Order: sequence, then C-alpha cells, then structure tokens
Amino acid sequence: MHRRAYFAAALSASLLVLGSAAFAADAPAAAAPAEAKPGPAKAAAGRDLSAATTPEAVGFDSGRLKMLDDYMAGVVSEGRVAGMTTLLARHGKVVEFKTYGKASLATGKAMPKDEIFRVYSMSKPLTGVAMMILFEQGKWRLDDPVTRYVPEFKNLKVMVEADKDGKITKVEDMKRPPTMREIMSHTAGFGYGLGDRHPVDKLYREKKVLSSNGLQEMIDRTATIPLMYQPGTNWSYSSAVDIQGYIVQKLSGKPFGQFLQENVFGPLKMKDTGFYTGPAKANRLAAVYVGEMVNNKPTGKIVEANDLFGNQMPDYSKPPAMESGGGGLVSTTMDYARFCQMMLNKGQLDGVRILSPSSIELMDTNVIPKNVLVNNNGTGVASFNEYVGFGLDFQVVNDARKAGMNEGNNTMSWGGAAGTWFWIDPTNDVLFVGMIQRMGGTGGDDLGAQARTLTYQALLHPEK
Repeated sequence: MHRRAYFAAALSASLLVLGSAAFAADAPAAAAPAEAKPGPAKAAAGRDLSAATTPEAVGFDSGRLKMLDDYMAGVVSEGRVAGMTTLLARHGKVVEFKTYGKASLATGKAMPKDEIFRVYSMSKPLTGVAMMILFEQGKWRLDDPVTRYVPEFKNLKVMVEADKDGKITKVEDMKRPPTMREIMSHTAGFGYGLGDRHPVDKLYREKKVLSSNGLQEMIDRTATIPLMYQPGTNWSYSSAVDIQGYIVQKLSGKPFGQFLQENVFGPLKMKDTGFYTGPAKANRLAAVYVGEMVNNKPTGKIVEANDLFGNQMPDYSKPPAMESGGGGLVSTTMDYARFCQMMLNKGQLDGVRILSPSSIELMDTNVIPKNVLVNNNGTGVASFNEYVGFGLDFQVVNDARKAGMNEGNNTMSWGGAAGTWFWIDPTNDVLFVGMIQRMGGTGGDDLGAQARTLTYQALLHPEK
C-alpha cells in the first residue's frame, strides 16, 4: 500500500489524539550531514541533554516525579499501549529518560531507548524549521502569496455549496491567493482527505492527493480541488505542510529529504530521523497497534496493525514515493528531544546554529486572527481560543493560566497519529517527548495532557 494512503487512513482515525493537547547508513537517498556551522554557543553551553545530577538540581522533586512514572507504567500494564518511551529535560539536562513495556508484543522485545517510531504529524515542526532556514536566506516572506512559489495554484477556486451527498455544486474565485503565513498556520483553506468531514476532503481522497507519486504530482492534484474557504478566514488541519515540503525542494534546488538531512538532521545529530529506516535499521521500528474491535465494539485489547482498515502496512525500510513533510518521518525519542532542545536554545545545539533567535520567536508567536481563533473548525484536531493559538507549524500557548494549562506561556506543542506527543516550554525551560505506537487514541485519558499535569506538579522549584 502507498505510505501516504496509509497515513491518511491512520490519521483519520486519530484526530482526537492530536487535538488534546533519509538517515540510514545504507540509505542511498541520504546525503552526508552538512558541515557543522559554528555559532555563538555561550548561552547554550552545557545545554546538551546530558544527564542532570539529580532532579532536584533542576527544580524537580524526585518523589513527585514517581507519580508520572507510575502513571505511564500503569498505561502499559493496563494494556492500553504495548510500550512507551518518555524524556523530560530542564535547563538542557535530562531529568528522566524512561522506557516501559514492549516494542513488540509478538516478539517480546523490551522497549529500548533507541527504538524508532513513526512520528506522523510531529514531522510538521521539522518541516517548519526547514522553511525558516530558507526564510532567513531571504528566499520568501511571510506575506508573500503562495502562488509566487507555486504558480499551479493561481486558478484555485473556493467551495461555496455542496449537495447532501457531499458533491460540490458551487464554487467562487479566490478573493486573493493564500499567503505563506497561512500555509504555515493551516488557515489557507486546503483540505487533507482525512475521512469525509468536508466535501473538499472527500475530493482529496477521491483524487488520492496523499498517495501522490512525488511532491510535484501532489501539487498538480491539489491544484484541481477547491479550497474549503476563502484564505485566512478559518482554520482547518490540512496538507499545507506537504506543500511546504514542495516549496523547500523548489527554493533550495534539492530533494526535500536531502535538504532536511543536510540542514537539520545532520547538524543536530539526529542520526535515526528520516523518511525511512533503511534495511539495517528496520528491526528497530516499533510495532504499531490499534484497539481491537469485535462486531464493531471495542474489546479493550490492542492488536498489531498489520492490516489497518483493510490496507497493508507500508514498508519503512524503503524510500517512500513521496517525502511527506506533513506526516512521513520516523525518529527516536532522543533525536526528537535534540530538535526540541535546539528550539529551547533559541536555534542552536552543541555550538551548531540552525536558526536565529528571532526566527524561533516568529514560530512561537500566534499568527491566527482573533476572529478565526474563536471559530469551531469542526475537525476534532485542535480547539483554539484567545488563550491557545497556532504559530508557524506549532500550536502555541498565549495565556496558559487563563487556558487552564500547567505549562508556561509560549509553550509549543503538537502530536502524531500514532499517539506520539511533545511540548517545548520556554518559560520554564522544559521539554518533554513521549513516544507510543497506537492509532485511534489510547482507550482512556489523554497521555499528553496527563503527562503535563504530572510533570508540572513535580516542578516545585522553578526558580532553580
């Protein structure tokens, strides 16, 4: 089965998971890592994800952290997930790096710290960073029309009406093209093909946009489908980050995966992150599970998703037909934590600068207009208000306390269709990465939200 088709089916079943809260040595498509770019590392000295001497040294209470550990262990022992890894860091020091359960129930393999996970939509922030690298090179600006870089979109229409069967019956011209800011904040109006929640999504599925044979074919198919709404007037989870991948490829003159390897993964030493594992690392890819259903009723058990929704699992040992910036990457817990730490360090890690502090701040600033924030977009993916918004490829917290959240203001976060999650909290200098592999939710409370609560109740001395 085509990997993007599988991703669409998987994510369609996993909307609520997201809403709550070319790297292998033998992979021919992977380029050599870019030469490290020295940057001003003084401010980030020692913030390298080495182990904290004790949790107390960075403000956490060891006894209270046990509540977090016990909860995660309980999720595994209850059979809601097969296994899990979590990593908590503060001030650039790892407070806890835990593993629970099994990487595969069939083989009995214990979950190792270096297991590889399908991170699905946690690919999006990495694509956003690739975009911002080109932004810093002056190759595009936030309020540029996307048609400047994707002229195929010049004649896009906007849906106005559809019949009861979901067939679009009336369209209108765009009042203006979407901007680059809007494609980085899901306000451009593109669909995604996640189920049939909208007539435009139905067309995305019918035209197999997510199953395209390469990024150019994805663009060509997208150009034939109307937008959901006039650009900038609503928020809807979309294929816009896949469009970003195409733009990175076009502006850089390099295959998207190669650009990521040379400018992000290589410099950050994310040695196990890419669009496929390659044969040598294929046995490190965790098994993925779904909730078992009998007679359309959940049994409370999980089963391996070898045949999900009637489709064969994709082969991650081989390069995909399309390098999906929206959902195609695999990674490890430590690799993704290194990315998060770079963001906390204002754009650098281990003396290597990826972005400037001002670009990190741009990504971490809500860009959704107030009138759009209060709309109910109906996707089930994210719920925004004046306290929680969306920046450039991240959800961002505008006012944590008014939103009823434990983390600090300007916290960036997102998740993936198989239940992975992360957050980056610059106010408290905290990062957290959680990795599981279960589609369609975990059959209980939200792991990301619970992880936040149990993490911050243990942060007794934030002044440290």
